[in-house]
Amino acid sequence: MNKAIPEVTLNDGTTLPVTGLGTYGLWGNVGANAVSSGIDAGYRLIDTAYNYENEGAVGEGIKRSGISREELWVTSKLPGRYHHYDKAMVAIQESLYRSNLDYFDLYVIHWPLPNQDLYVEAWQALIDAQKWGLVRSIGVSNFLPEHLERIIQETGVTPSLNQVELHPFFNQEEQRRVHAEHGIQTQSWSPIARAADILSNDTVRKIAEIHNITVPQVVLRWQYQIGSVSIPRSTSPQRQRENLAIFDFALSEAEMADIAKLTRPDGRLFGMDPATHEEF
Repeated sequence: MNKAIPEVTLNDGTTLPVTGLGTYGLWGNVGANAVSSGIDAGYRLIDTAYNYENEGAVGEGIKRSGISREELWVTSKLPGRYHHYDKAMVAIQESLYRSNLDYFDLYVIHWPLPNQDLYVEAWQALIDAQKWGLVRSIGVSNFLPEHLERIIQETGVTPSLNQVELHPFFNQEEQRRVHAEHGIQTQSWSPIARAADILSNDTVRKIAEIHNITVPQVVLRWQYQIGSVSIPRSTSPQRQRENLAIFDFALSEAEMADIAKLTRPDGRLFGMDPATHEEF
């Protein structure tokens, strides 16, 4: 299955599968089993974070899968309380120890926390961590255009990726345009939105019926066609396989346009505006 997953090339030359497994809320044995079954289903991109408190479960799941490390792309994220340079370097090392890994394929700043005004310092730590071989590629998460512009101007290094909230109810068209201008890959968290909302949406349901597929498959195919790397979360082996089965059909231009119409200015699921959100 994994050979059927297309890859994108980031601006630093590294590659990334166009879909991966999200792990938020997956802890302990359940989390390890979910990661292992996801890898068995075909996932090769695994997304975790320091603040998910499950890097150990992710590492254990990788171990149980029996897949060689070189076949996987593992992402983790720097928490807000460690934006100071020295603390950031320690946090990256701690994440690797927790995961029982020698390096991360991608490491990102989880939130900019502009009120703290330390994200440029944190970005410099990631730049050095990449030079030292702790991480292969570096990026950010939830950075608004003004945050991206600042770190690029002050360090001369452009993030390879920005992971942002992106789903049919909040499609981030302008943010994606800025990413394209800078050669930054867009990645979507909560790519399917709230299950209850998306499953009951008439527009997406009708498209699913036409193609004889599931609603999540419609949304994940939409994510792929707009050029975003998605990281859906699932503990069900069947659902994990379904979420990967999106490369043998395509949505029409009309269907893509209908889904685009679902976006709304207040579409954020949890009201977490990167301009003000505080995450530690």
